[in-house]
Amino acid sequence: MNTPKPKGEWDAIVVGGGHNGLTNAAYLAKAGLRTLVLERRHLVGGAAITEELLPGFSFTTFSYALSLLRPDIIQELNLVEHGFMPLMMPSSFHPTGDGDYLLLGDDHGQNLQEIRRHSAHDADAYDRYHHDLDRVCQVIRPLFDTAPPDVFGKDPEDQADVKWLLDHLGGVERKVMHDVVRLLTGSASDWLDDYFENDAVKGFHASSSVIGNKIGPMSPGSGLVLLFHKMGEHDGHLGSWAFHKGGNGGFTQVLARAAESFGAEIRLESPVTAVLQQDGKAVGVALEDGTELRAPVVVSALDPRRTFLDLVDPRTLPGDLVDNIERMKFRGVSAKVNFALDGLPVFPALPDTVDHYGGFLNIGPTIEYVERAFDAAKYGWYSERPFIDAAIQSVVDPDMAPPGKHVMSCFVQYAPYELRGSDWETERDRFGDKAQAVLEEHFPGFGRLVLHREVVTPVDIERQTGLTEGNIFAGEFLAPQMYFFRPAPGWSRYATPIDGYYQCGSGTHPGGCVIGSPGRLASQRILRDLKG
Repeated sequence: MNTPKPKGEWDAIVVGGGHNGLTNAAYLAKAGLRTLVLERRHLVGGAAITEELLPGFSFTTFSYALSLLRPDIIQELNLVEHGFMPLMMPSSFHPTGDGDYLLLGDDHGQNLQEIRRHSAHDADAYDRYHHDLDRVCQVIRPLFDTAPPDVFGKDPEDQADVKWLLDHLGGVERKVMHDVVRLLTGSASDWLDDYFENDAVKGFHASSSVIGNKIGPMSPGSGLVLLFHKMGEHDGHLGSWAFHKGGNGGFTQVLARAAESFGAEIRLESPVTAVLQQDGKAVGVALEDGTELRAPVVVSALDPRRTFLDLVDPRTLPGDLVDNIERMKFRGVSAKVNFALDGLPVFPALPDTVDHYGGFLNIGPTIEYVERAFDAAKYGWYSERPFIDAAIQSVVDPDMAPPGKHVMSCFVQYAPYELRGSDWETERDRFGDKAQAVLEEHFPGFGRLVLHREVVTPVDIERQTGLTEGNIFAGEFLAPQMYFFRPAPGWSRYATPIDGYYQCGSGTHPGGCVIGSPGRLASQRILRDLKG
């Protein structure tokens, strides 16, 4: 692996410098492979970038929070040495729509008191809810850090992996296993009804059940999305979230430094148009300018549609794989509305404190509110009163804005990729107005604070990051598209039908968010194949 290579020749080429591509390259370089990362844009990070769109104001244009990153990656890639600095979010703030609020933080006793203000019944159910959900997470967590078994494979290794999965699930208590199935297939609304009665308490917990997917909290499948977002952790605290110093772009810069420290090279503004093949094997890539670079291993960190239908000729692939990729659901429904603010918004019930701005700010008062926001998307239109998951990151990281000023990152749903009877160039500002009007309802005078507003639609996400239809997870989180079906049956273990061509994007197991597992697990597969 360490044999000197002629100029222009590599052991491995990674296509795409998003967080999974950088993670994959770091592991390959650490193992001794001469590794090259090719990124089409002027900066690495993919959808996890930070940009200064207004002098002094740093915006997390797309992805903005950190949680699901696997702890092993932090340790194995020595990320702390390269500047890894997560900033914990001490609170979650949920206006209830009637002038009141829920404000939850790290103090368990205070959380119970806060919920008791709204419902004694729900305060009593709070521990039972988290106990049951945590037990489900304990079942699912090992699957996040291992490749899915090939249930269609016949060789002994495949059979051993299937046996491991069956043994793992066979040791789960009946009630816990039933809860696993209910969450993987059912709705968040049904699950939450078993524990809580207060609309605001249920609305708060349901907010993470719709992120990035064309579903509402009453839709089957929303339980899976809720469970996925519960899998995040920091310092051993399950379900906790953080911002990275400098935003998620700060984090991907850390990954880039780690990869380079192991010997990887990163080239920017180097768009790849094709994977080169010879005798059914990958032998390198062709760039947009006609340059050809050679390597016996090529890894796509792009989404499944780009990986299988754009970079290679789909006629050279098995028909069932192409059919599954063509039928894969992307359907982006998420937008970002980012604000530069002249000061902090004022919530009338909390006029003399900023404690409620230390984490997520959730504008989805009830399950019904979020479900009604989803109604418009069913018929090809954006929400008149959208669900908003916001964060004023400059409260946690003051360096992101000038003194006394702030940046506010708003994740907004629902905003369908395709609009019936119109387009996003026409509707961009109107949609931004809808989101701003909702913020004005809860924070009177909000509009007077706005110095700058950026509206990022699903079309913008696709154009800038390459994510098909602007889907932030590189493919929806639906049961037929997860685990050994992600991205397609028989092709969930990071290899492709082309020898030497691999996949490591968020469209592979375990999925999206800033998680890193696809990059890490794909590197393990590549290194095992090379050793074999």
